[in-house]
Amino acid sequence: MENTHQETYLVTGGCGYFGFRLAQSLHKKGAKVLLFDSVRPSRELPEGFTFTQGDVREYAQVEKAVSGVDCVFHIASYGMSGREQLNRKLIEAVNVEGTQNILRACIEHGVSRLVYTSTFNVVFGGQVIENGDESLPYLPLHLHPDHYSRTKSLAEMAVLKANGTMLKAGSGMLRTCALRPAGIYGPGEQRHLPRIVNYIEKGVFRFVYGSPQSLVEFVHVDNLVSAHVLAAEALTPERQHRSAGQAYFISDGRPVNNFEFFRPLVEGLGYPFPKLRLPISLIYLFAFLTEMIHHLVGPFYNFQPLLTRTEVYKTGVTHYFSMAKAREELGYKPQEYNLDEVVEWFRSRGHGRKSYRSFVSRLRDILLFSAFVVVALSFLPVVW
Repeated sequence: MENTHQETYLVTGGCGYFGFRLAQSLHKKGAKVLLFDSVRPSRELPEGFTFTQGDVREYAQVEKAVSGVDCVFHIASYGMSGREQLNRKLIEAVNVEGTQNILRACIEHGVSRLVYTSTFNVVFGGQVIENGDESLPYLPLHLHPDHYSRTKSLAEMAVLKANGTMLKAGSGMLRTCALRPAGIYGPGEQRHLPRIVNYIEKGVFRFVYGSPQSLVEFVHVDNLVSAHVLAAEALTPERQHRSAGQAYFISDGRPVNNFEFFRPLVEGLGYPFPKLRLPISLIYLFAFLTEMIHHLVGPFYNFQPLLTRTEVYKTGVTHYFSMAKAREELGYKPQEYNLDEVVEWFRSRGHGRKSYRSFVSRLRDILLFSAFVVVALSFLPVVW
């Protein structure tokens, strides 16, 4: 008889931007999808989706969520950017303890596949890396400039170490792999792009920094979705567990200067691109001082740092990686994207410099000049 088994996937952090996009792709392929997140979905879920509100830090909730699941995509994490990077206790609890809970529950309940969403940062800590590959060693934990990167390294190590562990429920063993994505972008991304647009609109984005030759990478959300689906398939017996125990760098495969990458967004919203370029050492010092201020006043006022030291490194220091392993072992073929759809997304929601503003500005100048002329003429002697 024909095999009619419907695959069931659990996506932790499934209500986030990338998690939900991945869930939609899995659903289109005919799978049953369970979203597990600490926040409720912001949109109505289509048929075939199930949402469970829970916290990866709570083992009982994780255990309940993984029951009956074929594969887990563990995306949930905390502390990637902004002021979140400074909450060390919560970062540790979510990224390390939460991942340990996921692994334990998979082993206890017979889940045979786990795809972990890691980060470039497990090998990068501010040093120049050009076309690096997966043979690079983990950055020593004490050299990480932020706690997020350190905990993501610990979590990835645990995930890959768990590969091959015998399952307690049923037969077989747990197969795991890790994907290390670059910075994610796409229409509707809610973590980084709105913050950048906010800086642009408030006039904060008045300078760039670092060498114009420095190169970094980004990954479009749909390319990252494709990589995750391929990685899960490569964990199956049909693919000889090709990706089991492996890590893969994932990006669009097009290194670019960080600020030049965002030029179409800046100019597409009607703003001038900054001409002032500052040394990266000065910006790093500024970020360090900002973090120190946050530690001092954070208990009383939790402000959003303009930049953290890690963000300075990630945006201003060359680091990009080869996609050769992902292409060969996963069949990963990144598609080409640009920021046009991102610009359109923001414009459709009222962002961008409006043409009427420049008109109002010119009208105001004319009125002020006219008022000045009237006042000046009032002091002239009257000639009869």
